[in-house]
Amino acid sequence: MTDKLRIALAQANPKLGDIDGNVKLALEFRSEAEASGTDLVVFPELFICGYPPEDLVLKPSFIKATTDAMNLLAEATLDGGPAMLMTGPMMNDGHLHNAVCLLEKGAITASRYKNKLPNYGVFDEVRVFEPGPLPGPIPFKGVRLGVMICEDMWFSEVAECLEETGAEILIIPNGSPFDHEKGDARLNYAVERVSETGLPLVYLNQVGGQDELVFDGGSFVLNADRSLPVQMTCWREDLLVTEWTRGEDDTWSCATSELTDPGTSMERVYNAMVLGLKDYVNKNGFPGVVLGLSGGIDSALSAAVAVDALGADKVHCVMMPSRYTSQESLDDAAKCAALLGTDLDTVQIEPAVEAYNGMLGTLFEGTSSDTTEENIQSRIRGVSLMAISNKFGKMVLTTGNKSEMSVGYATIYGDMCGGYSVLKDLYKTLCFDVSEWRNNKFSAGLLGPNGPVMPSNVITKPPSAELREDQKDEDSLPPYDVLDAILHALVEDEKSYNEILADGFDGATVSRIQNLLYIAEYKRRQAPPGVKITTRNFGRDRRYPITNGFRDKR
Repeated sequence: MTDKLRIALAQANPKLGDIDGNVKLALEFRSEAEASGTDLVVFPELFICGYPPEDLVLKPSFIKATTDAMNLLAEATLDGGPAMLMTGPMMNDGHLHNAVCLLEKGAITASRYKNKLPNYGVFDEVRVFEPGPLPGPIPFKGVRLGVMICEDMWFSEVAECLEETGAEILIIPNGSPFDHEKGDARLNYAVERVSETGLPLVYLNQVGGQDELVFDGGSFVLNADRSLPVQMTCWREDLLVTEWTRGEDDTWSCATSELTDPGTSMERVYNAMVLGLKDYVNKNGFPGVVLGLSGGIDSALSAAVAVDALGADKVHCVMMPSRYTSQESLDDAAKCAALLGTDLDTVQIEPAVEAYNGMLGTLFEGTSSDTTEENIQSRIRGVSLMAISNKFGKMVLTTGNKSEMSVGYATIYGDMCGGYSVLKDLYKTLCFDVSEWRNNKFSAGLLGPNGPVMPSNVITKPPSAELREDQKDEDSLPPYDVLDAILHALVEDEKSYNEILADGFDGATVSRIQNLLYIAEYKRRQAPPGVKITTRNFGRDRRYPITNGFRDKR
């Protein structure tokens, strides 16, 4: 039995499917921890394969590769260095589990399986994994470690079982994605488990972007008295070696003190967008991004995120004016590019607009100009950006926000075309708030300027698509503060028509917005992926049918 233990928390950023790369990363973390005399290195959930692997785990060859990797890492511990709590998919008696394994002395000496499989929101683990039994402690150097995986901490049953079977320290490897309304939920659940069991707790979260999900890190430690000695950094990889001591009452406590400020709500939202884009571009091998810079707030914010994520040299901005583009927009776009230090090219779309008018003139004769002509402009811009992308290899970054995507105020095959969208899950009002924050604040690790990223006029002027004379967004939509409140009620809260009316909104407006939300589903199905920010993003969180005759008017 030992009275001292050094546990290293590897807050790591694996690449999904890059099993060899993840093994290499694990060994690098282990080597760094070994230099500090560490006994045990803990890794986040499903580290060997990356999280969430989705249907990849249904491929036998994939499971063979992850199993071989687990065995390879186990062999690495023959050198007498730190043991590892390593995570990955594992077959047992023909059943596939989300597993954690203790690797020491050249072997897998213990395995435990996730008991509570999430099947809501972005999670569908029930589809690919089978739940394991309630776990017992894992003995290590005379200490009984109560290891439970991610969702297991959100329920009291698993922790209570571990406490009743003699666990002394609770350790939770996590793949817990960010959303800006989650707040202190993780910490609150951890406090509940500590209060119920009287045991200290280690919460280790993954960091990094995976398609639409972003993992913010922010790992922490709670002592048995519910004090918080450790709060690790968010948004970047980190390794922290924690010192543990057994007290006279046999209760373990963490003597390490390291508390990092997680930042304000707007800072967390902005950093989520930056990390999501950075990892999507880099993990998929794109040399950078290209986007249309219109002089409006959405494209300005998207450009700022891109520069902060990738650096100005990897961001190519293109202004595509038409006859309806104002001088104010031209000036604002130029000022944005200058502040960010990006290239700004101009592609005049009017010749293409005239060409389409000529091509379709006979067919459209006798009709009035409407959204058809507006959408042609948007699609010409989309084609132009895709051509630049094809020629030079940079991915097209779309710039639409959640308010627009909710009600279909976007042109399919036009401003919607591209590879990724950092604003996809940000309502317009949140775009304004985040832009204001970034224009006045700066976070460590951002690659853009430590100062304004857009002229203040971009934030304060009335939004406009500038597809017809004197156009304003509010010509077609309610004011954004009203629109976003109704959309939040419909999407995030799933409120009924009568409940929204009880909140003080006009019935005709609610009916109209509900109808627009439903009929725009086919557009959202064809939209690019984008960073998940809210509790219910379009896609994995909210799965609605395209053909849908339901309208709530009761």
